Amino acid sequence: MTVRFVHETLPQRVRFAPGDAPAAVRAELEALGSSKAMLIASRQEAALAGPIAEALPVVHHHDEVVMHVPVEVAERARSAAGACGADVIVTVGGGSTTGLAKAVALTTGLPIVAVPTTYAGSEATDVWGLTEGGSKVTGVDARVLPRSVVYDAHLLTSLPGEISVASGLNALAHCIDAMWGPRVDPIDQALAGEGIRGLAAGLPVVARDAFSVHGIERTLYGAYLAAMSFASAGSGMHHKICHVLGGMFNLPHAQTHAVVLPHVLAFNAPNAPVAEARIADAFGASSAVEGLRLLRAAVDAPTALKDYGVSKVDITKAVAPILDAVPADNPTPLTEENLTALLCAAWEGDLS
Repeated sequence: MTVRFVHETLPQRVRFAPGDAPAAVRAELEALGSSKAMLIASRQEAALAGPIAEALPVVHHHDEVVMHVPVEVAERARSAAGACGADVIVTVGGGSTTGLAKAVALTTGLPIVAVPTTYAGSEATDVWGLTEGGSKVTGVDARVLPRSVVYDAHLLTSLPGEISVASGLNALAHCIDAMWGPRVDPIDQALAGEGIRGLAAGLPVVARDAFSVHGIERTLYGAYLAAMSFASAGSGMHHKICHVLGGMFNLPHAQTHAVVLPHVLAFNAPNAPVAEARIADAFGASSAVEGLRLLRAAVDAPTALKDYGVSKVDITKAVAPILDAVPADNPTPLTEENLTALLCAAWEGDLS
């Protein structure tokens, strides 16, 4: 068998520094030669960001962080970065925080040092997203890839269990989508498989004990590999669905991914036997669908989009933009009928 593919590994430094985020971030700024940091951290993350800020040359603390990064919020952050003369952006927070920094980096070219406090994975990708008028636009640009990532498991011990579960399943969605993404190669699939193993090992521990540093470290390890594989393989059906739903209905990001994932996996797995076998093996289960079912049961995963304030009638309005967004080489061909059925099942929480 001939193996032929092209794989590009994104340039990024990663530090796992349990209990030592302030010193680790300071070292990353020194390596970059940066001396004027714009710190992006929401008010909710102030307690976690405080010790890090004290160790850094912060010239501006920006705390306006909004889910899905509305364009007007991004513009205010860009103006703030220019006004304070920052030469680096430091983020302490989840995907929305990292996403805002990416919006600033996209137009300013400022380097980002990311300190994640969830399992979102945005810190390991060169993907940006902005929302305007109920529509979320995403793109890929080397300028938005954080130059450094500092993972400190102790920063996630205050994350509520249900948020940890949703965020971890969001990371798992990166692995699943990467298995058949538009640019997927064998290295992406190897990374995604190891990411699934890490997440499947760590998430049940975190769900039982949100303070377990060991469980958090395993989950962070899996989430990082998930994001790496996704950044290379590209955005597939699952993420296109969730980006459209999030932009149209302002749904919570991680929970939307957690709800939609089993439906997309069941939809695509029959027509992607090699990827399905890799996913099943990573779960240690008889099938990919069964492996995900067992994990979701173990962590009490969110089940229905209707729980987040969107109506069944509204959900069907997303069919046309999703059809336009999903890659043409999705393993199972999409039609208006089968996509509508999938969305309605996700709305109802019907996994039968």
